Amino acid sequence: MVNERGVIDRLHYTDSWRLFRILAEFVDGFELLSGIEVPLVSVFGSARFGPDHPSYALGEELGRELAKAGFGVVTGGGPGIMEAVNKGAYEAGGVSVGLNIELPHEQHPNHYQTHSLQFRYFFVRKVMFVRYAVGFVVLPGGFGTLDELTEVLVLLQTGKVHPFPLFAMDRGYWRGLEAWIHDTLAERQAVGPQDPGLLRLADRPEEVIEVFRKELEERSRA
Repeated sequence: MVNERGVIDRLHYTDSWRLFRILAEFVDGFELLSGIEVPLVSVFGSARFGPDHPSYALGEELGRELAKAGFGVVTGGGPGIMEAVNKGAYEAGGVSVGLNIELPHEQHPNHYQTHSLQFRYFFVRKVMFVRYAVGFVVLPGGFGTLDELTEVLVLLQTGKVHPFPLFAMDRGYWRGLEAWIHDTLAERQAVGPQDPGLLRLADRPEEVIEVFRKELEERSRA
């Protein structure tokens, strides 16, 4: 039986070496994504919605239209909506990035990636989603998608990232969340009066693409 001091020493030893794996993941991500010359849009969505689900078709259309408009897509690289977005961009001849994560279930890399990375650590992967994106689109999903959405909202709210458009697509799916943000969070002053406007709803790819184009034009003039 290992005593308390032995347990602590072992943790310190393993954590110190873990830093090198973490650093390596940051280096790999920065080197790959910084070399992509097209503007990138990060897209989140459920791994559980297969090709027969309406949201899969929406994801595929979004990926295709973003690629045709000159944007690259960045997804979690797995199945479901992630696959749909990658597939749409890939088959349209665009840049299709997958940031894959090691999980005991649900996650396996899809086959529609022009650039692919494998991560062990969620927090490193999340940095990559944000660091090189000119915009975000959140498609229907579950806890993981909500985690990614709220984390981006916090970064925008606190000014820890440069401002960029954040959309949730499929108004019918996200309308309840939007109402809760406005009618509960804002009403009870849990967020600032301007914070609900950080999240915009859309139904069609052209709605988000128009805003992303305007964002790029404003940046080029700045």
